[in-house]
Amino acid sequence: MEIAFSIGPFNVAWYGIFIALGVIAATWIAIVETKRRGESIDHLLNMLLLILPLGIIGARLYHVIDQWDYYMQNPVLIIGGQGLGIFGAVIGGAIGMLIYTMWKKLNTALWLDIAAPGLIFAQAIGRWGNYFNQELFGYPTNAPWGIYIDEAYRPPQYALYTHFHPLFLYESILNLIGFGLLLWIGRKYAKQLLDGELFMIYIVYYGVVRFILEGFKIDVWKIWGFPTARWIVVIAVLAVIIITILRRRRLSRSRGVDTPDIET
Repeated sequence: MEIAFSIGPFNVAWYGIFIALGVIAATWIAIVETKRRGESIDHLLNMLLLILPLGIIGARLYHVIDQWDYYMQNPVLIIGGQGLGIFGAVIGGAIGMLIYTMWKKLNTALWLDIAAPGLIFAQAIGRWGNYFNQELFGYPTNAPWGIYIDEAYRPPQYALYTHFHPLFLYESILNLIGFGLLLWIGRKYAKQLLDGELFMIYIVYYGVVRFILEGFKIDVWKIWGFPTARWIVVIAVLAVIIITILRRRRLSRSRGVDTPDIET
């Protein structure tokens, strides 16, 4: 892990800096969204006391499972090592939010919508930590935007290549686009969207992004010969589509009319 600076015996890594910046940015955006929707800032800040630690635990757990062959040989690094997984972070954070909202009898779906724009913006920032660690790069490329990777970080089968696809950059840019898209949809179609549907749009958007980018990765974790991340996003996206259809149909039946079309 690349060190940005040291304070006495403590080293501060670039990866940690960008993760912290992402958390700060996500919190600020969530505060803006909370105010816009007329919800309680106190609930948001209290909620974060559960969301952040459970998100970190989930992110770490996903990474350890992903790299289990390595951690099986180095169990001492399971707790103190580096590496986080976004899927685990989202699941862990969502569990924290669910616990809090159920405890306080709040609308979980609404709070997921509040969190969605900040979440994808935080992902866009956090990916730059991968740049400083020379990780999250794809196959070799001759493209002018290919990034140089030191020999020590290259996969053995590509040791003679110098430049690789900057997957961290691709995802960061696409996440920024997703952030703008969520803000636009959340405002333009506020009256047409059901609670929770903005978060579902986030799942579909990021799922498509991640599905595509997995095709550029080297030596990914696979289940039955298919990248695990792709299994996750396919299941998640299908679940979101099914849930949305069922909710819309139930709403239509309860009103006795067809679901209204979204205005353009």
